Amino acid sequence: MKALQPVRGTRDLIGDDARRHFRVVDTARRVTALYGASEWATPIFESTAVFARTLGETSDVVTKEMYTFEDRSGESITLRPEATAGICRAVISNGLTQTLPQKIFFQGPMFRYERPQKGRYRQFHQIDFEIIGAAEPLADAEAIACGWQILRELGIADGTVLNINTLGDKASRDAYRTALVDYLSRYEADLSADSRTRLARNPLRILDSKDSGDIALLAAAPVIYDHLNAESAAFYDGVKSALAQFGIPFVENPRIVRGFDYYNHTAFEFVTTELGAQGTVLGGGRYDGLMEQMGGPSIPGIGWGAGIERLAMLLADVPEAASMIAVIPMGEAQYPAALGILNRLRNAGIAAEMAYRGNVKRRMERANRIHARAAIIIGEDELARDAVAVKFLDDGTQREVAIGDLAALLR
Repeated sequence: MKALQPVRGTRDLIGDDARRHFRVVDTARRVTALYGASEWATPIFESTAVFARTLGETSDVVTKEMYTFEDRSGESITLRPEATAGICRAVISNGLTQTLPQKIFFQGPMFRYERPQKGRYRQFHQIDFEIIGAAEPLADAEAIACGWQILRELGIADGTVLNINTLGDKASRDAYRTALVDYLSRYEADLSADSRTRLARNPLRILDSKDSGDIALLAAAPVIYDHLNAESAAFYDGVKSALAQFGIPFVENPRIVRGFDYYNHTAFEFVTTELGAQGTVLGGGRYDGLMEQMGGPSIPGIGWGAGIERLAMLLADVPEAASMIAVIPMGEAQYPAALGILNRLRNAGIAAEMAYRGNVKRRMERANRIHARAAIIIGEDELARDAVAVKFLDDGTQREVAIGDLAALLR
């Protein structure tokens, strides 16, 4: 019988991979808490309308990538492809629109049916930070600062560049869209097939094209900065000023866009050159129209998401496994004392284990295999003095220690 294998585009998190993964999660959880965030968890699946309505019925995610199925009652259900829509749904359905602003940290798996490649999987994981209910440019800068601090504390900020742009308000964006369509229409025959399709329904997405021909045409295309009204220009200046006060370096990139109408003002990406062409490791933007589009009140929001797999790949070092203490009874008669010492250490917050079987030699071999920092050797003579022998495995030294002093010594 053929052994069962994981589904294509999924993987197991074991050993070093797991430690890298949870290093990212733990760092993000700690840093977002410094910014006042509470951690939320939303369902892995939602009504399909949550994503179809927010991501756009004609978007690639909705038409090509979502895992959508009917449950036994005939309701259309979708495994979440991203985090923001579910978080905004939770704000509305839990009656939290009167207790704003809300700062939210989220982490968990997402699902998209796309071609697996380096750092991209069909089940992937994200960290996510949202500020809902704040309309001020300081909120945008603070969200970016939070992401920057996470990258710094992971040790990967030095190889990363912050790119920012503005989409302006609706009036500014409409004026820019008109100018962009006028320009690109002159070269429609030279555009890629995807961009010709987007020209009619979502022209701003052409700015994000990776096609070399499109990129060449866009070099002379209008930029949004020439179409901002006074309010939008002032908002953008406010974001840049706050970023400067936070000491966060950035470059302005007029090609960063978000393709849906509910996005406005700030768009940003942290980009690295260490992951090939797909260099974005953290990105987001302001989405003041999203809550209203979901059937809720008009509430502003700003947030970002980052792929855990991609961040984990950039970590310079594999986090070390928890440092263990090995408990080694010399024989069966010492088992009761060994179990009592295990319990004493664990209750004191010290990681400890005892091999389930084997003689002293084999138990010592396991202690070395799990990179234990010390072995507690429990012999008859030492127990008579209410003591044990502690062998420190890094330098081989050994000393007798009273059982009551073990936790203080090993902590």
